[in-house]
Amino acid sequence: MEKKIETVCVQGGYTPKNGEARQIPIYQSTTFKYDTSEDMGKLFDLEASGYFYSRLQNPTCDYVAQKICELEGGAAAMLTSSGQAANFYAVFNIATAGDHVISSSTIYGGTYNLFAVTMKKMGVEFTFLSPDCTEEELNAAFRPNTKAVFGETIANPALAVLDIEKFAKAAHAHGVPLIIDNTFPTPINCRPFLYGADIVTHSTTKYMDGHGSQVGGCIVDSGAFDWMAHADKYPGLTTPDDSYHGVVYAERFGKAAFITKATAQLMRDFGSSPSPQNAFLLNLGLESLHVRMARHCENALAVATFLQDHPNVAWVTYPSLEGNKYYDLAKKYLQNGSCGVVSFGVKGGRKAAEAFMKRLQVFAIETHVADARSCCLHPASATHRQMNDEELVAAGVSPDLVRLSCGLESKEDLIRDLDQALRG
Repeated sequence: MEKKIETVCVQGGYTPKNGEARQIPIYQSTTFKYDTSEDMGKLFDLEASGYFYSRLQNPTCDYVAQKICELEGGAAAMLTSSGQAANFYAVFNIATAGDHVISSSTIYGGTYNLFAVTMKKMGVEFTFLSPDCTEEELNAAFRPNTKAVFGETIANPALAVLDIEKFAKAAHAHGVPLIIDNTFPTPINCRPFLYGADIVTHSTTKYMDGHGSQVGGCIVDSGAFDWMAHADKYPGLTTPDDSYHGVVYAERFGKAAFITKATAQLMRDFGSSPSPQNAFLLNLGLESLHVRMARHCENALAVATFLQDHPNVAWVTYPSLEGNKYYDLAKKYLQNGSCGVVSFGVKGGRKAAEAFMKRLQVFAIETHVADARSCCLHPASATHRQMNDEELVAAGVSPDLVRLSCGLESKEDLIRDLDQALRG
Protein backbone atom coordinates (compact mmCIF):
# COMPACT_ATOMS: atom_id res chain seq x y z
CA MET A 1 0.00 0.00 0.00
CA GLU A 2 1.16 3.54 -0.70
CA LYS A 3 2.03 5.28 2.55
CA LYS A 4 1.71 8.94 3.51
CA ILE A 5 4.94 10.85 4.04
CA GLU A 6 4.45 10.87 7.82
CA THR A 7 4.37 7.08 7.87
CA VAL A 8 7.46 6.91 5.64
CA CYS A 9 9.33 9.11 8.14
CA VAL A 10 8.66 6.54 10.85
CA GLN A 11 8.71 3.23 8.98
CA GLY A 12 10.33 3.79 5.58
CA GLY A 13 13.53 2.16 4.37
CA TYR A 14 13.53 -0.90 6.61
CA THR A 15 10.93 -3.59 7.19
CA PRO A 16 11.96 -6.21 9.79
CA LYS A 17 11.12 -9.83 9.13
CA ASN A 18 9.74 -12.25 11.69
CA GLY A 19 11.82 -12.05 14.86
CA GLU A 20 14.20 -9.37 13.55
CA ALA A 21 15.09 -6.11 15.31
CA ARG A 22 12.35 -3.47 15.18
CA GLN A 23 14.89 -0.63 14.94
CA ILE A 24 17.40 -0.70 12.10
CA PRO A 25 20.51 -2.69 13.06
CA ILE A 26 23.88 -0.98 13.24
CA TYR A 27 26.26 -2.97 11.05
CA GLN A 28 29.41 -1.66 12.71
CA SER A 29 31.75 -3.63 10.50
CA THR A 30 34.28 -2.71 7.87
CA THR A 31 34.00 -6.01 6.03
CA PHE A 32 31.64 -8.86 5.22
CA LYS A 33 32.41 -12.60 4.94
CA TYR A 34 31.79 -14.76 1.88
CA ASP A 35 32.16 -18.51 1.39
CA THR A 36 34.02 -18.35 -1.92
CA SER A 37 36.13 -15.95 -3.95
CA GLU A 38 33.64 -16.42 -6.77
CA ASP A 39 30.83 -15.01 -4.61
CA MET A 40 32.87 -11.93 -3.78
CA GLY A 41 34.05 -11.58 -7.38
CA LYS A 42 30.47 -11.12 -8.52
CA LEU A 43 30.19 -8.09 -6.23
CA PHE A 44 33.35 -6.53 -7.66
CA ASP A 45 32.01 -7.10 -11.17
CA LEU A 46 28.66 -5.48 -10.22
CA GLU A 47 26.92 -8.71 -11.19
CA ALA A 48 25.40 -9.26 -7.75
CA SER A 49 24.14 -7.02 -4.96
CA GLY A 50 25.66 -7.18 -1.51
CA TYR A 51 28.36 -5.76 0.71
CA PHE A 52 32.09 -6.31 0.90
CA TYR A 53 33.59 -3.12 2.33
CA SER A 54 31.88 -0.26 4.21
CA ARG A 55 33.82 2.42 2.36
CA LEU A 56 31.46 1.78 -0.55
CA GLN A 57 28.24 0.53 1.01
CA ASN A 58 26.91 -0.58 4.37
CA PRO A 59 23.47 -2.06 5.17
CA THR A 60 22.67 0.48 7.90
CA CYS A 61 23.51 3.36 5.59
CA ASP A 62 21.47 1.84 2.78
CA TYR A 63 18.39 1.45 4.99
CA VAL A 64 18.48 5.15 5.80
CA ALA A 65 19.24 6.15 2.21
CA GLN A 66 16.21 4.15 1.12
CA LYS A 67 14.01 6.00 3.60
CA ILE A 68 15.13 9.37 2.24
CA CYS A 69 14.63 8.04 -1.28
CA GLU A 70 11.04 7.13 -0.41
CA LEU A 71 10.47 10.53 1.20
CA GLU A 72 11.62 12.31 -1.96
CA GLY A 73 9.81 9.94 -4.31
CA GLY A 74 13.06 8.90 -6.00
CA ALA A 75 14.38 5.76 -7.67
CA ALA A 76 17.73 5.36 -5.87
CA ALA A 77 19.76 7.11 -3.18
CA MET A 78 23.09 7.05 -1.35
CA LEU A 79 24.35 8.57 1.89
CA THR A 80 27.59 10.54 2.07
CA SER A 81 29.69 11.76 4.98
CA SER A 82 28.55 15.38 4.56
CA GLY A 83 26.32 17.65 2.52
CA GLN A 84 29.42 19.01 0.82
CA ALA A 85 30.33 15.51 -0.32
CA ALA A 86 26.78 14.99 -1.61
CA ASN A 87 26.90 18.14 -3.75
CA PHE A 88 30.41 17.34 -5.00
CA TYR A 89 29.49 13.78 -5.96
CA ALA A 90 26.21 14.84 -7.57
CA VAL A 91 28.00 17.26 -9.89
CA PHE A 92 31.31 15.44 -10.43
CA ASN A 93 29.46 12.24 -11.33
CA ILE A 94 28.51 13.87 -14.64
CA ALA A 95 30.79 16.92 -15.02
CA THR A 96 34.57 16.54 -15.16
CA ALA A 97 37.57 18.49 -16.49
CA GLY A 98 36.59 20.62 -19.48
CA ASP A 99 32.88 20.68 -18.61
CA HIS A 100 30.59 23.54 -17.61
CA VAL A 101 27.80 23.83 -15.04
CA ILE A 102 25.22 26.56 -14.42
CA SER A 103 24.44 27.37 -10.79
CA SER A 104 22.23 29.76 -8.91
CA SER A 105 24.41 32.44 -7.31
CA THR A 106 22.50 32.50 -4.03
CA ILE A 107 23.75 29.23 -2.60
CA TYR A 108 25.45 28.23 0.64
CA GLY A 109 28.91 29.79 0.92
CA GLY A 110 30.63 26.43 1.31
CA THR A 111 29.00 25.15 -1.87
CA TYR A 112 29.93 28.32 -3.74
CA ASN A 113 33.55 27.88 -2.67
CA LEU A 114 33.46 24.21 -3.71
CA PHE A 115 32.23 25.17 -7.17
CA ALA A 116 34.03 28.46 -7.81
CA VAL A 117 37.43 27.54 -6.35
CA THR A 118 38.01 23.83 -5.76
CA MET A 119 36.15 22.35 -8.72
CA LYS A 120 37.48 25.12 -10.94
CA LYS A 121 40.97 23.79 -10.12
CA MET A 122 39.70 20.39 -11.24
CA GLY A 123 38.75 21.85 -14.62
CA VAL A 124 35.01 22.29 -14.15
CA GLU A 125 33.81 25.81 -14.93
CA PHE A 126 30.71 27.32 -13.32
CA THR A 127 28.49 30.19 -14.41
CA PHE A 128 26.56 31.75 -11.52
CA LEU A 129 23.19 33.33 -12.25
CA SER A 130 20.69 35.08 -10.04
CA PRO A 131 17.75 32.81 -9.17
CA ASP A 132 15.61 35.71 -10.36
CA CYS A 133 17.15 35.71 -13.84
CA THR A 134 14.86 35.76 -16.83
CA GLU A 135 14.32 32.71 -19.01
CA GLU A 136 16.30 34.47 -21.73
CA GLU A 137 19.26 35.07 -19.42
CA LEU A 138 19.13 31.48 -18.21
CA ASN A 139 19.02 29.97 -21.68
CA ALA A 140 21.84 32.25 -22.86
CA ALA A 141 24.16 30.79 -20.20
CA PHE A 142 24.15 27.28 -21.70
CA ARG A 143 27.14 26.06 -23.70
CA PRO A 144 27.76 22.91 -25.75
CA ASN A 145 29.75 21.50 -22.79
CA THR A 146 27.16 22.36 -20.10
CA LYS A 147 26.44 19.20 -18.13
CA ALA A 148 24.06 20.26 -15.32
CA VAL A 149 22.12 23.05 -13.65
CA PHE A 150 22.31 23.46 -9.86
CA GLY A 151 20.25 25.39 -7.33
CA GLU A 152 18.86 25.37 -3.79
CA THR A 153 15.13 25.13 -3.15
CA ILE A 154 15.55 27.76 -0.43
CA ALA A 155 18.93 29.50 -0.56
CA ASN A 156 21.13 29.56 2.54
CA PRO A 157 21.18 32.25 3.95
CA ALA A 158 19.55 34.57 1.37
CA LEU A 159 16.29 32.53 1.56
CA ALA A 160 15.61 33.05 -2.13
CA VAL A 161 13.07 30.50 -3.41
CA LEU A 162 14.10 28.90 -6.68
CA ASP A 163 11.54 28.73 -9.47
CA ILE A 164 12.15 25.02 -9.97
CA GLU A 165 9.93 24.65 -13.01
CA LYS A 166 11.68 27.54 -14.81
CA PHE A 167 15.12 26.06 -14.20
CA ALA A 168 13.97 22.52 -15.03
CA LYS A 169 12.42 23.66 -18.30
CA ALA A 170 15.66 25.34 -19.39
CA ALA A 171 17.83 22.42 -18.28
CA HIS A 172 15.74 19.88 -20.16
CA ALA A 173 15.55 22.05 -23.28
CA HIS A 174 19.34 21.84 -23.39
CA GLY A 175 19.50 18.12 -22.55
CA VAL A 176 20.93 18.35 -19.02
CA PRO A 177 19.57 17.45 -15.57
CA LEU A 178 18.56 19.86 -12.81
CA ILE A 179 20.20 19.20 -9.44
CA ILE A 180 18.44 20.70 -6.41
CA ASP A 181 19.77 21.01 -2.87
CA ASN A 182 16.58 20.49 -0.86
CA THR A 183 18.14 20.80 2.62
CA PHE A 184 16.09 23.67 4.04
CA PRO A 185 12.52 22.62 3.20
CA THR A 186 13.19 18.85 3.35
CA PRO A 187 10.74 16.58 1.47
CA ILE A 188 8.16 17.43 4.15
CA ASN A 189 7.73 20.91 2.69
CA CYS A 190 8.89 20.41 -0.91
CA ARG A 191 9.47 17.46 -3.22
CA PRO A 192 11.41 18.93 -6.17
CA PHE A 193 10.89 15.88 -8.40
CA LEU A 194 7.22 16.89 -8.69
CA TYR A 195 8.32 20.11 -10.41
CA GLY A 196 10.85 18.67 -12.84
CA ALA A 197 14.08 18.36 -10.84
CA ASP A 198 16.12 15.26 -11.68
CA ILE A 199 18.53 14.86 -8.76
CA VAL A 200 18.14 16.06 -5.16
CA THR A 201 20.84 16.51 -2.53
CA HIS A 202 20.66 17.09 1.22
CA SER A 203 22.88 18.08 4.06
CA THR A 204 21.33 15.60 6.46
CA THR A 205 23.24 17.41 9.21
CA LYS A 206 20.39 19.92 9.25
CA TYR A 207 16.67 19.25 9.75
CA MET A 208 16.83 15.57 8.86
CA ASP A 209 19.08 14.95 11.84
CA GLY A 210 17.71 17.93 13.73
CA HIS A 211 19.68 17.41 16.93
CA GLY A 212 23.27 18.35 16.05
CA SER A 213 24.42 14.77 16.51
CA GLN A 214 25.89 13.82 13.12
CA VAL A 215 27.30 15.29 9.93
CA GLY A 216 26.02 13.71 6.75
CA GLY A 217 24.61 14.07 3.28
CA CYS A 218 22.41 12.29 0.76
CA ILE A 219 21.90 12.15 -3.00
CA VAL A 220 18.57 11.01 -4.45
CA ASP A 221 18.04 10.35 -8.15
CA SER A 222 14.55 10.56 -9.59
CA GLY A 223 15.42 8.02 -12.27
CA ALA A 224 13.58 10.24 -14.77
CA PHE A 225 16.49 11.68 -16.76
CA ASP A 226 17.21 9.63 -19.90
CA TRP A 227 21.00 9.39 -20.03
CA MET A 228 21.00 7.27 -23.19
CA ALA A 229 19.00 9.94 -25.01
CA HIS A 230 21.97 12.26 -24.40
CA ALA A 231 24.67 9.61 -24.68
CA ASP A 232 27.28 11.91 -26.22
CA LYS A 233 27.05 14.30 -23.26
CA TYR A 234 27.42 11.62 -20.57
CA PRO A 235 29.96 9.02 -21.70
CA GLY A 236 30.64 8.06 -18.08
CA LEU A 237 27.12 6.65 -17.89
CA THR A 238 26.61 5.52 -21.48
CA THR A 239 29.94 3.97 -22.50
CA PRO A 240 31.87 1.04 -21.00
CA ASP A 241 33.64 1.59 -17.67
CA ASP A 242 37.03 -0.11 -17.98
CA SER A 243 37.45 -0.19 -14.20
CA TYR A 244 34.42 -2.51 -13.98
CA HIS A 245 35.00 -4.82 -16.93
CA GLY A 246 33.17 -2.66 -19.43
CA VAL A 247 29.84 -2.21 -17.67
CA VAL A 248 27.61 0.49 -19.17
CA TYR A 249 25.73 1.94 -16.19
CA ALA A 250 22.75 3.36 -18.06
CA GLU A 251 22.14 0.03 -19.80
CA ARG A 252 22.80 -2.30 -16.87
CA PHE A 253 21.16 -0.35 -14.03
CA GLY A 254 18.44 1.75 -15.65
CA LYS A 255 16.89 4.16 -13.14
CA ALA A 256 19.62 3.35 -10.61
CA ALA A 257 22.46 4.16 -13.06
CA PHE A 258 23.43 7.54 -11.59
CA ILE A 259 23.62 6.32 -7.98
CA THR A 260 25.35 3.07 -8.96
CA LYS A 261 28.06 4.98 -10.83
CA ALA A 262 28.49 7.45 -7.93
CA THR A 263 28.89 4.53 -5.53
CA ALA A 264 31.08 2.32 -7.72
CA GLN A 265 33.42 5.09 -8.85
CA LEU A 266 33.31 8.15 -6.57
CA MET A 267 32.67 6.48 -3.23
CA ARG A 268 35.22 3.83 -4.14
CA ASP A 269 37.88 6.43 -4.95
CA PHE A 270 37.09 9.32 -2.57
CA GLY A 271 35.63 7.33 0.30
CA SER A 272 33.28 9.98 1.73
CA SER A 273 31.20 7.33 3.43
CA PRO A 274 29.18 7.92 6.60
CA SER A 275 29.65 5.66 9.60
CA PRO A 276 26.84 3.18 10.37
CA GLN A 277 26.49 4.85 13.79
CA ASN A 278 25.90 8.23 12.16
CA ALA A 279 23.33 6.71 9.82
CA PHE A 280 21.54 5.22 12.83
CA LEU A 281 21.43 8.63 14.54
CA LEU A 282 20.17 10.22 11.33
CA ASN A 283 17.35 7.72 11.19
CA LEU A 284 16.26 8.68 14.72
CA GLY A 285 15.94 12.26 13.49
CA LEU A 286 14.01 11.25 10.38
CA GLU A 287 11.40 9.49 12.52
CA SER A 288 10.21 12.84 13.89
CA LEU A 289 10.99 15.06 10.89
CA HIS A 290 7.34 15.59 9.93
CA VAL A 291 6.46 16.71 13.47
CA ARG A 292 9.47 18.97 13.94
CA MET A 293 9.25 20.80 10.62
CA ALA A 294 5.78 22.09 11.45
CA ARG A 295 7.05 23.57 14.74
CA HIS A 296 10.17 25.07 13.13
CA CYS A 297 7.98 26.83 10.56
CA GLU A 298 5.47 28.02 13.18
CA ASN A 299 8.23 29.54 15.30
CA ALA A 300 10.01 31.13 12.34
CA LEU A 301 6.87 32.79 11.02
CA ALA A 302 6.12 34.21 14.49
CA VAL A 303 9.69 35.54 14.77
CA ALA A 304 9.65 37.03 11.26
CA THR A 305 6.32 38.73 11.92
CA PHE A 306 7.72 40.23 15.13
CA LEU A 307 10.95 41.41 13.50
CA GLN A 308 9.32 43.18 10.57
CA ASP A 309 7.69 45.66 12.98
CA HIS A 310 10.69 46.16 15.28
CA PRO A 311 12.18 49.69 15.28
CA ASN A 312 15.78 48.41 15.36
CA VAL A 313 15.39 46.05 12.38
CA ALA A 314 16.24 47.31 8.90
CA TRP A 315 14.69 44.48 6.90
CA VAL A 316 13.41 40.89 7.20
CA THR A 317 13.47 37.99 4.76
CA TYR A 318 11.30 34.92 5.25
CA PRO A 319 9.62 33.24 2.26
CA SER A 320 6.34 32.48 4.04
CA LEU A 321 5.94 36.06 5.30
CA GLU A 322 3.22 37.85 3.36
CA GLY A 323 4.73 40.61 1.27
CA ASN A 324 8.07 38.83 0.93
CA LYS A 325 9.66 38.92 -2.51
CA TYR A 326 9.36 35.14 -2.78
CA TYR A 327 5.96 34.77 -1.14
CA ASP A 328 4.18 33.69 -4.34
CA LEU A 329 6.87 31.13 -5.19
CA ALA A 330 6.71 29.87 -1.60
CA LYS A 331 2.95 29.39 -1.93
CA LYS A 332 3.53 27.38 -5.10
CA TYR A 333 6.45 25.17 -4.03
CA LEU A 334 6.27 25.27 -0.21
CA GLN A 335 2.61 24.79 0.57
CA ASN A 336 3.24 23.26 4.01
CA GLY A 337 5.63 26.04 5.08
CA SER A 338 9.19 26.91 4.15
CA CYS A 339 11.73 26.37 6.94
CA GLY A 340 12.81 27.57 10.36
CA VAL A 341 15.41 30.06 9.13
CA VAL A 342 14.85 33.82 9.15
CA SER A 343 17.35 36.35 7.81
CA PHE A 344 17.24 40.02 8.82
CA GLY A 345 19.35 43.16 9.04
CA VAL A 346 20.10 45.05 12.23
CA LYS A 347 19.93 48.84 11.93
CA GLY A 348 23.45 50.19 12.28
CA GLY A 349 25.15 47.65 10.03
CA ARG A 350 27.89 45.15 10.83
CA LYS A 351 28.89 46.53 14.25
CA ALA A 352 25.28 46.72 15.42
CA ALA A 353 24.69 43.14 14.24
CA GLU A 354 27.73 41.88 16.14
CA ALA A 355 26.67 43.73 19.32
CA PHE A 356 23.15 42.33 19.03
CA MET A 357 24.41 38.75 18.86
CA LYS A 358 26.53 39.19 21.99
CA ARG A 359 23.39 40.04 23.99
CA LEU A 360 21.41 36.94 22.98
CA GLN A 361 20.55 34.46 25.73
CA VAL A 362 18.36 31.79 24.08
CA PHE A 363 19.76 31.93 20.55
CA ALA A 364 23.34 30.58 20.52
CA ILE A 365 26.04 31.76 18.10
CA GLU A 366 26.93 28.66 16.10
CA THR A 367 28.17 27.65 12.67
CA HIS A 368 25.05 25.59 12.35
CA VAL A 369 21.43 25.82 11.36
CA ALA A 370 18.23 23.73 11.41
CA ASP A 371 18.63 22.30 14.90
CA ALA A 372 16.15 21.63 17.71
CA ARG A 373 17.98 24.42 19.56
CA SER A 374 17.75 27.98 18.23
CA CYS A 375 20.99 29.48 16.95
CA CYS A 376 22.24 32.41 14.92
CA LEU A 377 25.16 33.40 12.71
CA HIS A 378 26.67 36.45 11.02
CA PRO A 379 27.46 34.85 7.62
CA ALA A 380 29.75 37.62 6.34
CA SER A 381 32.08 36.86 9.25
CA ALA A 382 31.69 33.07 9.12
CA THR A 383 30.32 30.82 6.37
CA HIS A 384 30.76 33.45 3.61
CA ARG A 385 33.94 35.14 4.84
CA GLN A 386 35.94 33.88 1.84
CA MET A 387 33.81 36.00 -0.47
CA ASN A 388 34.62 39.58 -1.45
CA ASP A 389 31.94 42.30 -1.22
CA GLU A 390 30.84 41.80 -4.82
CA GLU A 391 30.45 38.06 -4.34
CA LEU A 392 28.59 38.62 -1.07
CA VAL A 393 26.05 40.86 -2.79
CA ALA A 394 25.58 38.29 -5.58
CA ALA A 395 25.00 35.60 -2.96
CA GLY A 396 22.38 37.74 -1.23
CA VAL A 397 24.53 38.30 1.86
CA SER A 398 24.90 41.85 3.20
CA PRO A 399 27.26 42.88 6.03
CA ASP A 400 24.33 43.47 8.40
CA LEU A 401 22.66 40.12 7.70
CA VAL A 402 21.97 37.90 10.70
CA ARG A 403 20.71 34.37 10.07
CA LEU A 404 18.40 33.03 12.74
CA SER A 405 17.56 29.35 12.99
CA CYS A 406 14.39 29.02 15.03
CA GLY A 407 14.36 25.79 17.01
CA LEU A 408 11.64 23.99 18.92
CA GLU A 409 11.55 26.20 22.01
CA SER A 410 8.63 28.45 23.01
CA LYS A 411 8.14 31.11 20.36
CA GLU A 412 7.34 33.59 23.14
CA ASP A 413 10.80 32.98 24.65
CA LEU A 414 12.46 33.39 21.26
CA ILE A 415 10.72 36.70 20.66
CA ARG A 416 11.56 38.02 24.14
CA ASP A 417 15.21 37.12 23.64
CA LEU A 418 15.39 38.89 20.29
CA ASP A 419 13.63 41.97 21.67
CA GLN A 420 15.99 42.43 24.61
CA ALA A 421 19.04 41.90 22.41
CA LEU A 422 17.84 44.38 19.82
CA ARG A 423 17.03 47.04 22.41
CA GLY A 424 20.42 46.64 24.14
